[in-house]
Amino acid sequence: MRRIRTVRDRLNRLSLFRRLRMALPAVLFVLLSAAAAAAAEKIDVFPTTPYDGYIIYESLAVFWIAILGLVVIIRMKLREIERTQELGADRQEKDAPLLQ
Repeated sequence: MRRIRTVRDRLNRLSLFRRLRMALPAVLFVLLSAAAAAAAEKIDVFPTTPYDGYIIYESLAVFWIAILGLVVIIRMKLREIERTQELGADRQEKDAPLLQ
């Protein structure tokens, strides 16, 4: 238990500059080794054939049209909820108007 306290006390006595100076070689080693490593092979991000590219862009277009459609539907539902709340149809009263 006493050893743990002494190590903790020594670390607390170190300033931030000394801690950074101790960690700097390890950080530089990691950055330089990652920069010097070459990839084994080049991976194609985009398809090489025009047909596959067309399918990808078509799928993206359908996806965004569907997202916009969902936003429009949600907005319409929110307006309908606001309208029914203004009419008071959500309250359980005798004088509330009925929706027909």
